[in-house]
Amino acid sequence: MDRRELRQHEALMQEVQSLRAECRWLRYDRDGYRRDWYHASQRVGVLEDRLAAAESENRRLRTRVKELTAAVASPAPCPAAPPPAFVKPSVRGRRKRPGRKKGHPAALRPVPGHVDVHQDVAPPQGPDGRPACPHCNCRLSDVKRHERLYEDIVPARVLVTCYHTASGYCAACRRRVETRAPEQPPAADLPHAQLGINALATGAVLRVVHRLPFAQVVSVLAGLSGLSVSRGGVARQLRRLGEWLGPYCERIKLALRASPRVNGDETGWRTNGRNGYLWAVTDPERGHTLYHVDKSRSGKVIKGLLGEAFPGTLTCDFYSAYGRLACPKQRCLAHLLRELKDTARDSPGFAASVFHKRCRRLVRDMLALKKCWPELDDAAYTRRACRIEDRLDELAKGNYGEPDANRLAGRLLKHGTELTRFLWEKDLGGTNNAAERALRPAVVMRKITGGSRSAAGARAWATLASLMRTASQQGRNVLETVKQLLMEHWAGKPAMALTTGL
Repeated sequence: MDRRELRQHEALMQEVQSLRAECRWLRYDRDGYRRDWYHASQRVGVLEDRLAAAESENRRLRTRVKELTAAVASPAPCPAAPPPAFVKPSVRGRRKRPGRKKGHPAALRPVPGHVDVHQDVAPPQGPDGRPACPHCNCRLSDVKRHERLYEDIVPARVLVTCYHTASGYCAACRRRVETRAPEQPPAADLPHAQLGINALATGAVLRVVHRLPFAQVVSVLAGLSGLSVSRGGVARQLRRLGEWLGPYCERIKLALRASPRVNGDETGWRTNGRNGYLWAVTDPERGHTLYHVDKSRSGKVIKGLLGEAFPGTLTCDFYSAYGRLACPKQRCLAHLLRELKDTARDSPGFAASVFHKRCRRLVRDMLALKKCWPELDDAAYTRRACRIEDRLDELAKGNYGEPDANRLAGRLLKHGTELTRFLWEKDLGGTNNAAERALRPAVVMRKITGGSRSAAGARAWATLASLMRTASQQGRNVLETVKQLLMEHWAGKPAMALTTGL
């Protein structure tokens, strides 16, 4: 082979290698396109299925539109849409007529015990100087005198008081002490005037008792008396009141720990946008109520409020946190009836079960028996109460083949003695209505304001709400009680006003 043929052979070999490499890359490219084609075909199949489903739904909707169009065109009335779930149904049947029954004396306001102002109102006079009719100017005869009593309020105004005090340095205390009037709040070096005791107490009552927002409190103070104060100023003063009156809440806590019977409940409470809880413990017999805002809903909160060794009876719902407290308990039967009703509404199988009917009848018989206690002798009442306990035990140990029925039966078995304790204590109720009534004003306050903006504000509100609710339960004037508590605290007296019996 000469040199020319050798060069041709090398050129052919290079061309063969190039063609082989190109063939190899074309195979790789072909395999990639095959994978893409496979996925594309799969997606086309899915889209075709969706298209078929959409066309079927479109045909169904077109048919429905035709039916609705025909129904609207027809004279037959369309059924009304059901109301939303939050709309309460109208009360059916005849309701109790408001007011007292016939034959009862009228309920009138009491006659004032004194008269502050006597004002003489002379009749109009005619041209001759004698009493005459104001309409036709005819002379009046048989003129009589009458006494008409009216009660009114005195328009308020801002009263600015300047207390001229004296201060001196005490070498023993190593601080400067200053004199202070009994009704004078603690002095502060401020360029503007401080709020007096009446303004402080009135703002607190408007905020806590009447549940007004800070803007409305400012508006009421400005409209009634012309007192100018900002919303932030009112909030700051309420926090100061909470700090001053904190010892009185501790006395209320001690009073509740010494009570033979208390009611407890809790609800949600937001503090600075974070979810928390408001606890309420009340003694309706002695007139004490304590509110406590906490971020936790665990059993340690109720143990901290009532103590580790609370000797009395706690009435509460079925929340497991109350089980942490080792004391006699009475579980709320109203909560049980409410859960029976709600479960029967959501579960037709439970509504038709034997457990639902027997349990509802048993709870109602328990509450009815307690009302009949004064009318029955001890033997008859004991016999009927024992029979109810036997019915409860039999109902709790049954197997009903329905999940909700078995769940509630297990609850009856777990809290058996805590459901019938009120049948053996005359002063113990079977429901937790006292705690729910104590929480109701707080729930309204939460709906209006949305909760508290700070932890200090929440503590101050709980303190003031506890004191004012306690004062109202004891039949005291809330405004005057707040002023009395402030003056006692400023004077350094012990916090005994609302718990004198301890």
